[in-house]
Amino acid sequence: MSVKITDICIACGACIDECPVEAIVDDDDNPNDDGCYFVHSEKCVECVGHNDEPACASACPTEGCIVWDGIVASQPHRDDIGDDKRSAHSPVVE
Repeated sequence: MSVKITDICIACGACIDECPVEAIVDDDDNPNDDGCYFVHSEKCVECVGHNDEPACASACPTEGCIVWDGIVASQPHRDDIGDDKRSAHSPVVE
């Protein structure tokens, strides 16, 4: 499970500072080399056990930039987020 940062990211760095598991990297370290911040899905735990909601999305000043992504097997995730929202289009914080 994971969240995903979309291409509307303004590269402010707020999400990196808030991630409790250091799953977010800036555009220089993005393995896709697409010029925006990146969430390593194998490290992201959607802040389960850390915060009430993903801290990166709460800190992000760009509405709709951080969206729900697919579930990664064997990782904790927010059970109340259905497949309909995990389409990489539903903002984590609305």
